[in-house]
Amino acid sequence: MLVYLDEFILIALAHFFAVASPGPDFAIVLKQSVQQGRANALWTSFGVGLGILVHVSYCLLGVALLLSQSETLFTAVKYLAALYLAYLGVQALRYAKPNSEQENITEHAVTESNWTALKRGFLVNALNPKATLFFLSLFTLVIEPTTPSSVQLFYGVYMALATWAWFSFLSLVLSKTRVRQFFRRAGHWFDRGIGVIMLLLAVRLVV
Repeated sequence: MLVYLDEFILIALAHFFAVASPGPDFAIVLKQSVQQGRANALWTSFGVGLGILVHVSYCLLGVALLLSQSETLFTAVKYLAALYLAYLGVQALRYAKPNSEQENITEHAVTESNWTALKRGFLVNALNPKATLFFLSLFTLVIEPTTPSSVQLFYGVYMALATWAWFSFLSLVLSKTRVRQFFRRAGHWFDRGIGVIMLLLAVRLVV
């Protein structure tokens, strides 16, 4: 494994900057942390980490080469992702302004199931063309063709675990009482802001 240490360090650095940059994953974890609380956000983060394994899997299976060569197929994936982000954005924008602070608290007391949270995080990452482009570049330009599949699999598992750890850390920070109260002061404006961000991300994917 020491033979591939330089390659691993390069991959780890590239992945860190990619996962730390604001995008759909960050937006959904922020939303779930504030609206649903710590446990829900942690399950969402776990879903995001599982989504990484989807990208790793198709790269290892050679589908990455097919995606890079087929503009039609990649465009289809891109539009599917844009539709899902737009759906999340519309759902956030439909949030009605509560009549009182008590109603606001009651609304947010209704939490999603762990499965729903996991599925939400998984779909946001798995359908993210930004992640697709990142892994296409990583597995075709950075990782040498001579690197054994077992080592490439190790890289993929590392990136999935690192992604999970990063967003779990963000979940712990963003779900703190003071942070949640700060965002909740904005109430429905926070939801609408997240909705607009999701819609803008969807438009950016398309254009």
